[in-house]
Amino acid sequence: MKTMFLNAFRERDVEVARVVLLFVILLLMWPMVQQQLLRFDVTVGYVDPGILVLVVISLICFLGLIGLCWWLFSKFLLVFGLPGFGSLVLRFNELELWFQLGFYFGVYALLLLAGVGCFVAVL
Repeated sequence: MKTMFLNAFRERDVEVARVVLLFVILLLMWPMVQQQLLRFDVTVGYVDPGILVLVVISLICFLGLIGLCWWLFSKFLLVFGLPGFGSLVLRFNELELWFQLGFYFGVYALLLLAGVGCFVAVL
């Protein structure tokens, strides 16, 4: 089986720093955006600060769900003996049929878990 190694783990810290920086910028821009909306249209109501807490909680839940899916997918790869996250299978069609079906089932289960998590977050 041919594999191609990814260098994604070396840049992981940079990506995390970018996400945190974006979140901080958006958090600091929240009051400025409210003031600009009130300045341009006086009929716009003041947005309750509790909404910001709900947005933060939903982001925390989303990131937790992504982490859970990442962990489940890594365990799925270990159980089936497939290469880990650091490598990418180039010839997926050369795998045995039951490996392909198991991989498809695992991806479907993760997609279903993410959908159920988003549905629960909305409710």
